[in-house]
Amino acid sequence: MADHLPAALGPLLRAARERLAAAGIDDPALDSRLIVEHFSGTTRTQAIAEPGHEVGPKALSAVEAALRRRVAGEPVHRILGYREFYGLRLSLSPQTLEPRPDTETLVDAVLPFARATAERLGECRILDLGTGTGAIALALLGAVPAATATGVDISPDALATATANARDLGLGERFKALHSNWFEKVSGRYHVIASNPPYIPSREIGNLQDEVRDFDPHRALDGGADGLDPYRVIAAEAAGFLETQGKVAVEIGHTQKNEVSGIFAAAGYVLIGTHRDLGKNDRVLVFERRKP
Repeated sequence: MADHLPAALGPLLRAARERLAAAGIDDPALDSRLIVEHFSGTTRTQAIAEPGHEVGPKALSAVEAALRRRVAGEPVHRILGYREFYGLRLSLSPQTLEPRPDTETLVDAVLPFARATAERLGECRILDLGTGTGAIALALLGAVPAATATGVDISPDALATATANARDLGLGERFKALHSNWFEKVSGRYHVIASNPPYIPSREIGNLQDEVRDFDPHRALDGGADGLDPYRVIAAEAAGFLETQGKVAVEIGHTQKNEVSGIFAAAGYVLIGTHRDLGKNDRVLVFERRKP
């Protein structure tokens, strides 16, 4: 019960951390701090300066409920309802993948080209396939004021979340959500086509970490029998929506570079960049159309 938790902020943080540590949670110090700060409306500075600060019963109940969810295996950011990505706070929903630091590699890979295009042409049109929370599109819009983006998703729930995120970040005027199965309803041409598609082979979904398998939407994870189906679709159809000298950038599983490069090469693309994530794994490939 909530009354097991001390009401003073310092002891509350300690008790929360101990409970998560006892449950074997990976980073109990961070997760307990995120939960206590979020549900009590306090800050890290307050915890240091005013450890005796009294937390009210309603907030204590909310902290208690959140700790129970975390102990049961629910990821901390699902409990909070948001995740930071590229300096932006993005709301999550059940139908969106939780954006992760690996995907920031894709933003970094595309950003110099998007900026250069916007400088040269006064605009840069971006297509984000499988937009989810809108993470990739919104990070690029935040960094390139002249850019516009269309976020495509098959999930209406994800599109509603991405639209709300765009609005909350003041980027709503430059972001359009499109309900489409890949390119099915897409029109026009884009300077950048970016995607973090599902790339886990179907048979491996069951072996994923519990936090991913049980809480991320499977549709956003399952890339078909060999995990490569979405890349086949993108490679086959992107040319019809790509501006001359446009770029296609995709996130990949860390063992998929050769297969994905082969799929794009067969469709007339040249690999112009391989980008590694913080763990030094191949994570993002950037392609352009082969010159005729």
